[in-house]
Amino acid sequence: MRSPPEAGRARRGAAAYRAGRAAEALAQALLEAEGWRVLARRARTAAGEIDLVAERAGLLAFVEVKARRDLDAAAFALGPRQRARLLAAAEAWCAARPGYGAAGIRFDVILIAADGRARRIADAFRLE
Repeated sequence: MRSPPEAGRARRGAAAYRAGRAAEALAQALLEAEGWRVLARRARTAAGEIDLVAERAGLLAFVEVKARRDLDAAAFALGPRQRARLLAAAEAWCAARPGYGAAGIRFDVILIAADGRARRIADAFRLE
């Protein structure tokens, strides 16, 4: 039997997992409405996981989805360490699938607020 703190942590973890899945589904619908084809959802690589990989007219987008109580909180949720992990994961994904990204590659962030509002930041960061 779990102790009360462990049970609470498990409930919060399950709720966060469900919220993350719902945010990713909303982000996928947003991309598809804009003409993107989602190639992968929760793509796992040796370097980490990529929330969404999408392509439109040969342009490949690696998309990080951030869900928080409001859009401002979501905007500040992607730090340098996570950006580095995403870059490494994208490199691994591309190495395993060399036929994608003929028109370029970019990194987008989709912010999701608790009330369902969403904002996409296209080409959110580049490899300097």
